[in-house]
Amino acid sequence: MPGSPAGLRYGLNMLVDQHSYGILHADLGLGTFETHLAAAERGSAVTGATDEDHGGGGVPRSGSFFDGPTGLAVRHWCPPLLGLEAHCSPARYLARRRELGAYTAGRALLRGSGISCFLFESGDPREPWPCSDVHGLSSAVELAAAAAGLVRERVSLEVLAGQVADTSGSVRAFVRNAAEALHAAAPGAVAFTCVARFREEQPPGLHEVQRAAERWLRARAGQRPGTVSAGVSGGDPLGQDGCAVQAEPVLVRHLLWSAFVTRRPVQLLCGDPAPLAGFLRSVRGLGTDVVLLTQRPHHRVAARLAAAHPHVYADVGPCPAETLAEAPFGKLLFSSGARALPELYVVRARTFVREMQKLLAQWVVDGGCTDADAARIARQISRGTARRVYGLEDATAG
Repeated sequence: MPGSPAGLRYGLNMLVDQHSYGILHADLGLGTFETHLAAAERGSAVTGATDEDHGGGGVPRSGSFFDGPTGLAVRHWCPPLLGLEAHCSPARYLARRRELGAYTAGRALLRGSGISCFLFESGDPREPWPCSDVHGLSSAVELAAAAAGLVRERVSLEVLAGQVADTSGSVRAFVRNAAEALHAAAPGAVAFTCVARFREEQPPGLHEVQRAAERWLRARAGQRPGTVSAGVSGGDPLGQDGCAVQAEPVLVRHLLWSAFVTRRPVQLLCGDPAPLAGFLRSVRGLGTDVVLLTQRPHHRVAARLAAAHPHVYADVGPCPAETLAEAPFGKLLFSSGARALPELYVVRARTFVREMQKLLAQWVVDGGCTDADAARIARQISRGTARRVYGLEDATAG
């Protein structure tokens, strides 16, 4: 395969990506592409970017994000997958991308990433408009076809709350419908996801939940002119500005505790996971696995929490040498967090493979483990633990 990483001696292929979103359908000019590179550097998402936005949205007024870490990695790994030499100029790369067309280029990139199974979420709860259709992002079916891989869907509790609010005319109906929606979604969900921005260790009381729901539904109803019925605002599943469900953390906590009843794995998207230590202790006996999806530089903290709790797992992060020093190897999983640009799948998967290969090879040379040990560790982190935690026995072999 052109551009495939060499020396996969430890079986670091057929990756399971536990945290992914859709990709853009459209051909991209330099401005739009750099805007999404900027978002990748910041660990955030960009909405509604156009080529006229070049110079805004985090794109530097001088220089280029192609000269940043993510941009250099794109230039290293991606051009060979499109029939070009590595480190060709950004202009030449994007011209080739447009020549092939967005779908063909995206297909080549996804299939060259080494990822065989994607745990996909159609909406990003950190955005004001998390619906994939708004941005022209691929659906789960479209991603599976382009990647020639398996796709399993994750369900965002925040997005689910917005969908329930749009069909609930009262606070009591919202609380009831939210519980029913969670149980209805559980059989088809590989996991529930939640943005964790709280410190509380116990679930909120019913009256507290009802007051928070009343405030939130009123805020949503007042967001659009002519809307008079609380909870029937339509359209945006999260609301905008102060109407995002995160504005009422009591509701987020209520939904999260409700999700634990379903016994589906729960992914917690967080910056620093340290404030969640008490909460993780509280849910220890509920029979539900928790996976911490954190951001740099907090992966080591997440690995320590995974080591401390039998039901907690963590993202291995961009520096496996750090996280593998903090937790049993079977508690760490790969994820890309990729969104919008198919190049990000390639960059993050290839970087993970490269760093793991370097680390394991050094361990073998130093006598720290055998080749057989290294291969077993690689299988666990790249796919084995994900298969077990998320119930993906049919997703990939190995």
